[in-house]
Amino acid sequence: MISSAPQALKPRKRPQQRRASATVDAIFEATIQLLVKDGLSQLTTTRVAERAGVSVGTMYQYFPHKQALIYAVNERYLDRLAERVEATCREWQGNPAGDMVEALIDTYWHTKTEKPDVTRALYRSVVEMDNEALISAFAVRTDAAITAMLASASDNDGSDARSNTRTLVTVIFGAVRNSFERGHSGEVAEDLRRQLVIMCRAYLDRHGR
Repeated sequence: MISSAPQALKPRKRPQQRRASATVDAIFEATIQLLVKDGLSQLTTTRVAERAGVSVGTMYQYFPHKQALIYAVNERYLDRLAERVEATCREWQGNPAGDMVEALIDTYWHTKTEKPDVTRALYRSVVEMDNEALISAFAVRTDAAITAMLASASDNDGSDARSNTRTLVTVIFGAVRNSFERGHSGEVAEDLRRQLVIMCRAYLDRHGR
């Protein structure tokens, strides 16, 4: 079951027209820039409005307070990450399982590391927030996509795709999170990515036999 967002963190309304969507996009971008630059403690709705070029009143039409804004920014980030995972899973259906998992690792890793400062800022922004609904919605989407992909593998031996998904997701997503928390970058991060591919391929190979 997907948890619903806490009522206090829900936006007042969602943009319906193109101009409104552009306004919310500007607010989100300003929020991310300020989170990266100064951190959560220095973020205020007034500063976000100023940076986005909108009035505070316009801000409050959508977000009643800072926490609701932070929640919405993370919601969009996870939604776009899920879209990339889903696209990769569709693209790689019918391929060998080892190639599938390498493509999944590459997609997840590159999405998280293309803007590492943003990823770190968003991780920190929800530390003390009730984000169970966000994680639940993301997990439901990605688990379904990965399970369907693995079940379609050309070398599928009838193993439990759901069980494989649980294991692989825990290892892959957990490794990327841990890498960020340790501040890995450059060749160290790339070596970890390569080792992760080797490990997951070996798991699928051993599990298949």
